[in-house]
Amino acid sequence: MNIFYKATTTLTIAAFAAVFIMLSKGLSHTGPYVLAFFVLLAISLCASSKTKSFAYTALIFGAAAMALYYPALFISYGNFKYATLIIPLIQLIMFGMGTSMHYHDFLGVLKSPRGIIIGVVSHFMIMPLLGFSIATLSVKLTGMPAEVAAGIVLIGCCPNGMASNVISYLARANLALSVTITSISTMLSPVLTPFLMNLLAGPLMKIDPWLMVADIFKMVMIPIALGVLFSSIANERSGWLKRVMPIISMGGIICIIIIITAAGRESLLKVGLLLAVLVLLHNIGGYLLGFWSAKAFGMEERDCRTIAIEVGMQNGGMAAGLAKGMGKIATLGLAPVIFSTFMNITGSLLASYWHKKTPAVAPKATLPDSAGQ
Repeated sequence: MNIFYKATTTLTIAAFAAVFIMLSKGLSHTGPYVLAFFVLLAISLCASSKTKSFAYTALIFGAAAMALYYPALFISYGNFKYATLIIPLIQLIMFGMGTSMHYHDFLGVLKSPRGIIIGVVSHFMIMPLLGFSIATLSVKLTGMPAEVAAGIVLIGCCPNGMASNVISYLARANLALSVTITSISTMLSPVLTPFLMNLLAGPLMKIDPWLMVADIFKMVMIPIALGVLFSSIANERSGWLKRVMPIISMGGIICIIIIITAAGRESLLKVGLLLAVLVLLHNIGGYLLGFWSAKAFGMEERDCRTIAIEVGMQNGGMAAGLAKGMGKIATLGLAPVIFSTFMNITGSLLASYWHKKTPAVAPKATLPDSAGQ
């Protein structure tokens, strides 16, 4: 560790200590020190390749903390409401997703349909039903507001996020299968997401599935199509864009988290801890059920890892955009924001664990000697 990172690590510890010292004066006095802690922590985590993947997560926590401490700064400026930026930011992120796609991704369906079918079907069965079960129980047992609980169903009904591809790569899973499942689930989302949301969240709140279809095309399908088209036309010349867009996308996600956290601050303070626990159960449950559903179909461990990641990781940006389109950003949009935050943490931990373990390879079947006679 060089002197720069030693200095930032020391300052991180100092900021953490300052938070506890300032707590004696009241929680409102800790704001600057909490923000300094997360920013310095993010920088310090970059010192090692083993911890570098957690730096972005630290920034997300810092962004959420900033919105909770100073919500007025991120709700509006004059007559302009910052929530208006959510859909354009999602469109930009989806355009970046499109630039990373290629028609070869979809040819994988023809070459190896079994793993893709199991992955996509598992994703659109496990996460919506698990989200529905958690949301329904939370309303009945804890009295959670129905619109807040419906956000758990919403994140479950959305397709995979691009983060799943990065995690699959780090986890030594099947990256080609991961990219293909993400692409196919995204293409199916205009039909499946509104249908599942209407079916499962209908009892919790009023759903307009056709509005959701229009929003998905506007936010997801059109930007992705433009990204694929641009990448195809530019060909080799679009390499710089593929390097820049992930950084822009991460920045866009942080902005979305800040805006939604500020808008939903009051609801978040009331149910934040409970909602965080429920969302974490949803996320981890997706990993576990995804892995064992693939195992039940006799998939190799690399493919089981991939399907676990694809099932457990969702497109939080799309969920947030749909909540904005429905005018429920401060309630329906909370679960997707918390899910996206925890997803980055659990995904990084899972990737780190699996990266150290070489995937077991199933022995190839051999024909008995009598078969050739």
